[in-house]
Amino acid sequence: MRQQRRRSFGRILGLSLVLVALGVLAFVSVPVWLPKFPNGDVALIKYERHMRRLRADFGLPMPGEPDLANYAERLKSAGLIEGAPVLIRIFKSEFELELWMQRDGVFRHFATYPICRWSGDLGPKKREGDRQAPEGFYTVDASALNPNSRWFRSFNLGYPNAFDRAQGRTGSFIMVHGGCGSIGCFAMTNPQMQEIWKLVTAALAGSQKRFQVQVFPFRMTDEMLAKHASNPHIGLWTSLKAGHDLFETSRVPPKVAVCGGKYRFEPGEKGSASVDSIDDKCTTEDARS
Repeated sequence: MRQQRRRSFGRILGLSLVLVALGVLAFVSVPVWLPKFPNGDVALIKYERHMRRLRADFGLPMPGEPDLANYAERLKSAGLIEGAPVLIRIFKSEFELELWMQRDGVFRHFATYPICRWSGDLGPKKREGDRQAPEGFYTVDASALNPNSRWFRSFNLGYPNAFDRAQGRTGSFIMVHGGCGSIGCFAMTNPQMQEIWKLVTAALAGSQKRFQVQVFPFRMTDEMLAKHASNPHIGLWTSLKAGHDLFETSRVPPKVAVCGGKYRFEPGEKGSASVDSIDDKCTTEDARS
């Protein structure tokens, strides 16, 4: 009898250890088989949302989070200073928010923050209440900052911009904020948002009137566009890649305007701190053509 109890206890203990190990692996890695299923991208995004929510609930850092405790040292080692102009890029599929800062007239990558949560699918936001996070180019000025947000700090992306309005899209108050909860916004952990907030508010209090936020469905490589070539949003994504590539080449925010319901991108100017708001800027010559 005693021996049977020992065997039963051993089995239970062994099973418990296996379950704990599987739980740990779930926190630190993505199953390699998941993207191979039909609609693998959708499954992977849902999986990431679930695991990041669990991390947030347990107070664990997001995977790949910067060393937030060494903020000053990281700035110094990058040769950057608080108050320098900033630029933000968001990649939905990868759950990443990049923050770039200006030095010597061009923008240098400072940090990549893992996004805790964003809602919806790959593709643009279309209407109020669709719980979809937008894609496109946006600008943020001091009026968009909300230090008393219920989500712990937030700034408004300015959706819908002129392009969105030209497509008949509706919605409002699409934010980047803390709190790890989203119904169309991009939610960070509070410690990450504290650092982001510090940098963007310092930039807007300095020489930068507004900064640019670029939101993409995924890393805008030729391979990724080819992979999604049959997606109904491929036209938009190809257009966004033009603005993405201008920044990749020059490390300067592109000039962005809208004409005839389409984005228009031109190279930005080295050393320029602020960007123009994204408006419909068809010229007389455009109207004639």
